[in-house]
Amino acid sequence: MSPSLDPVRYTLAAATADDRPAMGRLWVETWARTMPDIDFAERLPWLEGHLDRLAADGALIRVAAAEGGPVAGFVVIHPDTGYLDQLAVDPRFWGKGTAEALMAEARRLSPRLVALDVNQDNPRAVRFYEKMGLAIVSEGQNPMSGRRTFRMEWRGASLP
Repeated sequence: MSPSLDPVRYTLAAATADDRPAMGRLWVETWARTMPDIDFAERLPWLEGHLDRLAADGALIRVAAAEGGPVAGFVVIHPDTGYLDQLAVDPRFWGKGTAEALMAEARRLSPRLVALDVNQDNPRAVRFYEKMGLAIVSEGQNPMSGRRTFRMEWRGASLP
């Protein structure tokens, strides 16, 4: 999908309970397209509990909404650790700047470090994160799927 000629403008805001159904739907749809061999609809209860646990531990959850429209994506980052746990974009908004807006928000919330784990067999995501300035620093394994992962990091400015 090629980028839109007229860029979409997004409003970034803290996620609310009202955003959760849309977040869950887009998470399932995104992952179902990315890894169709895994039943992500079955994993939705895990996501809901996971988001609650992350928020209770200090992670920040932000949604991007297209101007006057639905939730287009969300990002979850822990500003104390710099760990980006989730970044999901509704497939209808792929190539329209949503992921870039969410990454900019992650860097704003965690200006020293953004670190994440990405599946090695998700080349679209790996390319995106590299384009955003993250570098592969190590390899690992996803504990839920058993798939090989890359740990990727972006390091921002250090304080004097």
